[in-house]
Amino acid sequence: MFVCCEEHIDLAIDMYVDKMEQAPNISFVSVDKSEKSCDFCTNKAAYIVGN
Repeated sequence: MFVCCEEHIDLAIDMYVDKMEQAPNISFVSVDKSEKSCDFCTNKAAYIVGN
């Protein structure tokens, strides 16, 4: 599972598919996790990519 900003959503999807060989579920970061940062940069996370 990855958390990412809008800029890195494509990278997160590609990495998930490469690792798991299936399409991920994509959802918005919930309000209680809104301060979490992107796994690929220091921007605020907007999406959760994974199952």
